[in-house]
Amino acid sequence: MKDTLERKVGALTVRIDRTTCIGTVNCAKVAPELFVLDDVGIIAFREPPADVPPDVVVEACGVCPVDALAVFGSDGHEPA
Repeated sequence: MKDTLERKVGALTVRIDRTTCIGTVNCAKVAPELFVLDDVGIIAFREPPADVPPDVVVEACGVCPVDALAVFGSDGHEPA
C-alpha cells in the first residue's frame, strides 16, 4: 500500500499519511464510515467509499494527535 492515500469526499479531499499514523483510531471513532484500521494497524479508507458530511470529515481529520490526516477544500486550502 502507498505511504500516502487520497480520496475525494464530496467537495473535500482527504489525505492520509500512513508513515505518520500511529493507529490511535481517533478519526475512525468520529467517522467510522470513512476510516478503518487496516491489518497492519494503520488508518486506511473504508471500502466502499461513503458519503460523509463535511463537518464530520473536518472533525475526524482534526482529532489526529500526530497530524497524519489532512483535509482540503476545492480551492486547495484547509477548511476554516
